[in-house]
Amino acid sequence: MDFGGELTNPNIVMRKIMLLLMTVVFCTTVVAQNEGEYPANYAREPRFKALFLWQPGAEEAHVQFDGQAIKFFQKLTYGEGWLMDVTTSLADYPYEKLKDYSVIVSLNAAPGGKAEREAFEKYMENGGGWLGFHASAYNDRNTNWPWLNKFLGCGTFYCNNWPPQPAMVVCDTNEHPVTISLPKEFVVPASEFYQWNPSPRKNKDVEVLVSISQKMYPFGLKDVVKFGDFPIVWTNKKYRMVYLNMGHGDESFIDATQNLLFVNAFRWVVSKDPQGDPFKK
Repeated sequence: MDFGGELTNPNIVMRKIMLLLMTVVFCTTVVAQNEGEYPANYAREPRFKALFLWQPGAEEAHVQFDGQAIKFFQKLTYGEGWLMDVTTSLADYPYEKLKDYSVIVSLNAAPGGKAEREAFEKYMENGGGWLGFHASAYNDRNTNWPWLNKFLGCGTFYCNNWPPQPAMVVCDTNEHPVTISLPKEFVVPASEFYQWNPSPRKNKDVEVLVSISQKMYPFGLKDVVKFGDFPIVWTNKKYRMVYLNMGHGDESFIDATQNLLFVNAFRWVVSKDPQGDPFKK
């Protein structure tokens, strides 16, 4: 068979070279996949359970956030990769029931009453996971829950900016899994931000992950924060937890970077489950 005409035709030669290269790449990829671990890990059953706590009788801006947060996280359950339960009270969740959940997500809500608080304390002291937003950590002289300050690793509510507004924030570290995929500085959507005294940064067991940038001072239009350390995302390393100060109003889920922060924090808390990282199953 005479190939002389094809070999002198540059278009045909180029097509043959491209076909050869594609074949080599495909074969190399197949060999690499066969020799190593497959790049995806598909779940054959739900990986874990999460319990979401919110208060329908709270102030309107908190209820707005809670409703949007529930919808946001429900979308992350598509395909039943994990199971999500929602409640407005922990009254029906004693410790024996709570321990079935890898994480409790508090949306502007905290356990109320002696029995609920004791069950939550036992859950956290025995390796439970917690992701808390905004008012879930609010405490003052009337809260009467000393353990909460120990758990959060900071003092009581000190002051806040008002009205809600966007803020420049800075990642205190980009080496932690919660912030590793985030820019060093970015602007978060409008919210009311709480400052604490003493600051969680003064606690040796706390790792601050995100803070309000000093560039924001004076911060606020009615209630103006003039100075001070202003962490808004942190973890107390004695527990499996992350607190996020965001959670006020209906704008918290309009920004992809902040959404990524929320997902990162949620995933990291779950990944540290003492029974094993469910994402590796």
